Amino acid sequence: MINIIGLKDLRENTEQYISRVKRGKSFVVVRRSKPIFRVSPVDEWGDEGMWETVVDFTKINKGGVSTADAIASLKRLNAQDR
Repeated sequence: MINIIGLKDLRENTEQYISRVKRGKSFVVVRRSKPIFRVSPVDEWGDEGMWETVVDFTKINKGGVSTADAIASLKRLNAQDR
């Protein structure tokens, strides 16, 4: 059985759907009655390989790091390598 949910419903109830996905449920998300993507659990031990934490930005700053700051840091590192 395919579980179909609307994009608006997903946005408004994200935490509920995250919880259900963690329990193994999958969903097809539709917008204007057309499927746009699927939400499904990650199979970290299967075909998709293992996920590895490269950087935990919450250890740098409890609230995380802004994308702009992360990109600026990467640009500085790249410039140093030249």
